[in-house]
This record gives sequence, C-alpha cells and structure tokens, in this order.
Amino acid sequence: MKIPFGTIAVSKKSRRLIDGALDTLKLSSGRLVKDFEAGFAGLVGAKEAVAVSTGTDADILALAVLHDFGAKRGDEVIIPALSFVATGNAVLHAGFKPVFVDVERHTLNIDPKKIERAITARTRAIMPVHLMGKPADMDAINRIAKKHKLFVVEDAAEAHGAVYKGRNVGTLGDMAAYSLYIAHIITTIEGGIVTTNRPEFAEVLRSLRSHGRACKCRVCVVNTCGALCEKRFSYGEGSDIRFVFERIGYSCKMNELEAAVGLGSLDTYKKIIAKRRKNLLSMIAKFRKFAPWLTTIKEEKHEQIGPHAFAVILGEKAPFSRNELGVYLEKNGIETRHLFSSMPTQCPGFAFLKHKLGDFPNAEYIGNKGLHIGVHQDLGMRHVDYFIRKVEEFLAGKGIKF
Repeated sequence: MKIPFGTIAVSKKSRRLIDGALDTLKLSSGRLVKDFEAGFAGLVGAKEAVAVSTGTDADILALAVLHDFGAKRGDEVIIPALSFVATGNAVLHAGFKPVFVDVERHTLNIDPKKIERAITARTRAIMPVHLMGKPADMDAINRIAKKHKLFVVEDAAEAHGAVYKGRNVGTLGDMAAYSLYIAHIITTIEGGIVTTNRPEFAEVLRSLRSHGRACKCRVCVVNTCGALCEKRFSYGEGSDIRFVFERIGYSCKMNELEAAVGLGSLDTYKKIIAKRRKNLLSMIAKFRKFAPWLTTIKEEKHEQIGPHAFAVILGEKAPFSRNELGVYLEKNGIETRHLFSSMPTQCPGFAFLKHKLGDFPNAEYIGNKGLHIGVHQDLGMRHVDYFIRKVEEFLAGKGIKF
C-alpha cells in the first residue's frame, strides 16, 4: 500500500475557468483572482483577503504592511524557533529582525510564557505559527500584544480549517497569512493569501504585491472588466496612478490560472476538511498506545486542529532514531517529512544571528525527533490502519511491547 504525503485535484469547474481564461488571454491578476479573494474571505470569516503568489509572500507582505503603521526597518518581530523556514525568511525579507522564542513540545507552538522576556523597545509584532494546524494560544498572545501595543500576524500556512474557542484561525490577529501550496487543503498549486478585518491593511497589501504602486482598490476595473479607471490620472498633473509608487513593494500577484484552481478548491473545501479530519482524529486516537515511545499532538476541547498532517514525535527514551523509523515507513510505502527545525540553531542560513545549540531546547528536540505524514482526502481508514500496523511492526522489531 502507498500513503503519499500530499495530493491535488483540479476540479471540472477549475478546468472550465482555466479554458475560459486561456480563450480570452486575460491571464494576469483579474476577475478570477477577485472572485477567489472574496470566496476565501467569506470562508474564513474575514472582511478582506488579498491573494499573492506564495505563502511565503503572504508572510512577507503581512509584515511589510507594518512599515505604513509606524514600524521601521531593523525593528523586531517575535516568532517561534520551530517552523518551516519560510517564517524566519519572511521576517528578514520584510526588513525586520527575527527574535526567536522556544516552543512547547506538547503543542509544537510558541510558548506564551517566554514571549514577554523577548520583548524590547524595538519589538513591533508577534507572529505565532499554528504548526500542523494546531492553534497557538491566541488568548495569551493577544493579551501580551495588547499590553505592549504590538501587532499580531498569524502564520496560518498549515491551519486551513482550524478553530480556536469558536473562532476561525485567520481572524484572531491583525492579519493572517496562508499558504495555498499543493499539499494544503485549499490550493492554487503555488500561491498564498492574507486575511484581515482592517480595510486599511488590505489597501497596503494590494499596493505591496504590485511594486508598491498607488493602485490599491479592492476591485480593479481595468483588470476585471477593461473599463476606464477614473482614478488613473487623478493623482496629480501629468501622472498615471499605475506608475506612482508610494512605498517599497514586491512583485507577487496571483494569476488567473492559479485562482481558477483555487475557486474549484473552495467548492470542495467542506468535504475535504471532513475527510481529512476523520483521518487525523482516527490517527490521534489509535496512536495513544505507542506512548511513551512515540507521541503526537492532541486536540483540546476548545479547538479544532486544521487537518494538515499527522505529527510523530519520538519519546526521550525511544531506543531508535527518527531516521530509523522514517526509513522503515518509506520502505513500506509511507512518505514522511521531517517536522522542521529550530531555525536559529539548526538552519545554517540563520547562523549570522549568532545563536547556539541549546538556546531553544524544545524546538531543537522536535527538529531532531519529529516527522509527519499525510492525512489528505485520498486516504481512508484502510490507510490509517495500515500506518498504525506498520508502526506496530517497527516497534515490535525493536523489542517494544505495548
């Protein structure tokens, strides 16, 4: 049996929309992107959504918005030490310094008890990551942010469908950045999107994704229906608003073909979430018997984990390595991925920040002892049972009884 890590399906609706876009040759960001943004915002429950070309760009632009609201280059953003490297990269690309805080082993998320000691006069924002779709402790984070007058930007890359105390992830801070990569629940193949309830943030996001130009209307009449833009020559004598650049920007618009895939993905969202959650919750329940040799995250009463993937963490006294387990699973058709790394101490690209091994013990432990496998909608109970059976066989081969 094969258990691939991820899957993607391009719906019949998406294929029709792609064919239509190809026929009209209107392929850059336009009507389909606008429709996708509106659909995504409605699904999450946010007032605004701004689509971009990758999830990393979503992180970058959400942070870069803060330059319009008092932040300066070189200011600090607090992030968890454990995440996919895009989180740390985004802070630097947005012109800030990442300040890392260790995580809790049992949640994989930033430890709120350690945040305040990391705050300085240069801190401007906290970017919690809902790793593996498990919501971070947003009540505690928001209390700290309010006390210190900081922005909160959720890295919700893996958190499609996650719910925290009755509220959707993506509506719990000032902004939230999602990935729409192929392994994610809503996908545009590549792509990302930022949600916010603050229209002034959305305006700046639309400017930033297109070089920082003064064009920032929610609906661009030129791109969506080819009409004359009444604002185009109103910026000043001799000016064309499309060539007025108000801020340092980026070039990361979503195109129409990607949006077409995303629109089809929105239609199947509830069905896919249900399938993936069934797989995830079944794995969590069946995995309990492997403790203390192997553990995973838990779903608490106040939350719903977004079913991105299934985390596996080796216990401290496990008589085997992560690679031994990973190789065994791979040989039996079960694709695995490492559960990321401590960015400041296990990723060479961040060595210039001068952190040392031991600074973030929990993140480093997960970086050495964690992996994850898929729970996607093409899997079912027979795949779950096969995975559990292979773990049983592996542990039995190590002389472990349970």
